[in-house]
Amino acid sequence: MNYQKKPLSILEQIDKLQRRGLIVEDVGMAYNYLSNISYYRLRAYTYPFQNNIDELADHVFVRRDIHFMDIIDLYCFDRRLRNIMFNAIEKIEIAVRAKIVQVYSESTNDSHWFLNQELYKDKMVKGKDGMEVEAYEYLMRDIASEIKRSNEDFIKHYLLKYDNPKMPPAWMTLEVLSLGTLSRMYDLLKKSKEKSKIAHDFGLPNDVILVNWLHSIAILRNCCAHHGRIWNRRFVTNVMLPYNTKYSFVDKSIIKHIRSNKFFAVLCCTKYLVDVISPGNDMKKNLLSIMDDSGSLLDLKDMGFPKDWRDLSIWK
Repeated sequence: MNYQKKPLSILEQIDKLQRRGLIVEDVGMAYNYLSNISYYRLRAYTYPFQNNIDELADHVFVRRDIHFMDIIDLYCFDRRLRNIMFNAIEKIEIAVRAKIVQVYSESTNDSHWFLNQELYKDKMVKGKDGMEVEAYEYLMRDIASEIKRSNEDFIKHYLLKYDNPKMPPAWMTLEVLSLGTLSRMYDLLKKSKEKSKIAHDFGLPNDVILVNWLHSIAILRNCCAHHGRIWNRRFVTNVMLPYNTKYSFVDKSIIKHIRSNKFFAVLCCTKYLVDVISPGNDMKKNLLSIMDDSGSLLDLKDMGFPKDWRDLSIWK
């Protein structure tokens, strides 16, 4: 099938929204928003309120009382939520780097321990070309690529001054790794007392949970960094929700009712880690502030929030 839709002017976009049932009280204001946000980006926030099943319905709004500014309120809530989450994930990313570097550097007494293949599991993974490759080799390729892309002065200084090893020491190299690569590295490391210690330092029962959380948080982080929608999103990773954490988390009786691929699950993991890393942080206050001022369309159930979620131990 050939794509045959033609581009629309902004006024035509507004007219299309109105014909579908969206109430636009101020065309000039709507024009300004669509000029700076774009129709297609905003459509992610109108879509759940439209009839998207019946092709003949042409995506009409199921509810006839929704205003253009209601959609903008939802969009702005999502933007503010991304900012809060991005700031929280920054704390986690920095702390995880610090823990991995310190624990393994001390244990091995080796500045370049991360290059030692014996520390990693012997497994195969699919590369970007779809072909199977050694997981260690694939990881080293990505690490080398991220070092090459780095513009940090300390990386440049090392590469200019030293010939061997070709990569900088762990405390430099891990500083420039993405959270996604960092989580893959931690995942690939063999079971050991060092790997367990890192998980225990974050108040988690084992490294399997921390690996799962880091993968989930890395996906959320990328979504935030690229201005993707968080509201109403289904994530590709199912979050593990343990009941035997060291500190207050989610009540055991509630865990089975939480949808593990929705935002609330990864939010709780993020909140737990931030509380361990930075006690007295203002993440909860900031979240409650935007939720209490979020507009009429926000339904927290769309993001997997259970009823009475504020009564859960982690949110008290």
